[in-house]
Amino acid sequence: MPVNKGVTGLVLGLAILMAGLGTGVQGEPLNEDKPFAEQFLLLQLSDDQPEKQNMVLSVAANLLQHYGPDSIDIEITTFGPGVALLVNGNSRTELISSLMAQGVRFSVCMNTVETIERSTGRAPDLHPDSVRVQVGVAHILDQVKKGYVLVRP
Repeated sequence: MPVNKGVTGLVLGLAILMAGLGTGVQGEPLNEDKPFAEQFLLLQLSDDQPEKQNMVLSVAANLLQHYGPDSIDIEITTFGPGVALLVNGNSRTELISSLMAQGVRFSVCMNTVETIERSTGRAPDLHPDSVRVQVGVAHILDQVKKGYVLVRP
């Protein structure tokens, strides 16, 4: 039976593409700390309403339980009023620390923090394990470009 080289090439190309899902440009994991992750989620929080904060934290906790902490890479990026979530003394600090212990990253927009400092005379005291990014929205765009799925609950 003759082999159709076009079909063989297409099948080979699809296999290579599927093998590279969840990896960066050069076949490396999107996040070295989560090398076995198959799902990549970026949650945006730009709101200081307690209901929104609770929803974002609940989504992260539910997905960790559903997929298991090794199979999903979750980052919560805060900017604008959402930065309030990561201010020390927030009533959710214990839950945030628990999620961090399971591999969830919390990033905070330093442009927002600097704006708060200019207007109040002091920078907010942030959760010590939060990841500082200079421009929260640019960070979101970069993560989406890498392959993360953006959800804005």
